[in-house]
Amino acid sequence: MRWALSRKSREVLRRFMTSDVLLAFDFDGTLAPIVNDPDRARMRFTTRRLLRRLAGAALCVVISGRSRADVRNKLVGTGVRHVIGNHGAEPWERAAETALQVARWNAALVRNLPVLPGLRIENKKMSVTLHYRQCRWRTRARSEILRVARLLPEVRLIGGKEAVSLVSKNAPSKGTALRRELSRWACDRALYVGDDETDEDVFSLSGDPRLLTIRVGRKRNSAAQYFLRNQPEIDDLLRCLYNCELQQL
Repeated sequence: MRWALSRKSREVLRRFMTSDVLLAFDFDGTLAPIVNDPDRARMRFTTRRLLRRLAGAALCVVISGRSRADVRNKLVGTGVRHVIGNHGAEPWERAAETALQVARWNAALVRNLPVLPGLRIENKKMSVTLHYRQCRWRTRARSEILRVARLLPEVRLIGGKEAVSLVSKNAPSKGTALRRELSRWACDRALYVGDDETDEDVFSLSGDPRLLTIRVGRKRNSAAQYFLRNQPEIDDLLRCLYNCELQQL
């Protein structure tokens, strides 16, 4: 992985932006810092301003693990063109069927998980996320979550930053969603920025010459091509992408 903001990488970004490019971003840990209470996640003022400026010059979308309605509310006024939620599964034509499946998972989790102070079960209709950041014994909490979740039918587990998400094995991933957006907007290339295990569904597509992938936080076994050293560097990247876009005008 190479640092996305080095002089050499900035030149790569500049060349990549010479064609019709789709700019796609995750939300938590990427556009917004990770916080203890997911409901309180917000973009910094500077990030919101830079994203709004970039979205006025280039096609921007967000692909998030949150429900689509939730993340859309957090993006009001930014000019982001389209929002995909639930790890790539929302919107989806099989939404009603999947929502019933997720409701059954949720009931089983409530019934079978031991009482663990601080554990939060978030039913996002098309997926479930179990947050254990506020549990005192996090290792035990994660172990119990995995033990119970692995007994559920047709479930795919996605690890995260002190959270575990449950999605349908048949649901579209973030990688599928990004390719769908490329086709939807008839773009030649796509740049994607994410920070977590669920974003590896996109990073693993890095062999596709149409894609350029950036991970927030360097990780040895990530498939991303580039990295940002920390979440605040997203502002520098947004500024860089905006300047690259201006050079094409």
